[in-house]
Amino acid sequence: MFSTEFLITSLVVVLVPGTGVIYTVSTGLFLGRRASIAAACGCTAGIIPHLTASILGLSAILHMSAVAFQGIKYAGAIYLLYLAWSMWRETGALSFNSPSTRKNDRQIALRGFLLNILNPKLSIFFLAFLPLFVSTDTSSPLLEMVLLSAAFMAMTLIIFILYGLAAHSVSRQVVDAPHRMAWLQRSFAAVFAALGVKLALTEP
Repeated sequence: MFSTEFLITSLVVVLVPGTGVIYTVSTGLFLGRRASIAAACGCTAGIIPHLTASILGLSAILHMSAVAFQGIKYAGAIYLLYLAWSMWRETGALSFNSPSTRKNDRQIALRGFLLNILNPKLSIFFLAFLPLFVSTDTSSPLLEMVLLSAAFMAMTLIIFILYGLAAHSVSRQVVDAPHRMAWLQRSFAAVFAALGVKLALTEP
């Protein structure tokens, strides 16, 4: 069940920088190690509904329903643009030594959760991805999909935490150079804005 092909494919999918990776890395850079772990947990939790929808076949309905897809898609795009605006507005205001800038871990995790749950493409992706690795002779395909989903989530959480910790390890260089921190914040804000526009233009 946990074939080499599944593990390698999952690793590649998780490693490719997407909104979750970018969010976790930016959190690790600007808000610290603990915040980056909260972001990783939130982003990972955000794929649970998509995996559940795929297992139950609901993503097929989402794929067929243009209205449902468009609604979730635009909500996700608006949220990404909101994150971009928030980060741009906070440019130059963050400080690792100031308690006031250490956002509540729950709030950080919730942002990561919303970031992934509002991306309808994930449900369709998992619907196409998971069945590829279910054994043709299995007596319980549902159980296999659940186990594959659990393995994918565990890999996602571990990789995202490593991304966040790696970002935090170089954060001091950012803090010691305010102009560099401002440039990075604006860059991340621009990336979130671009991803929001891309999601808004995505077709089912």
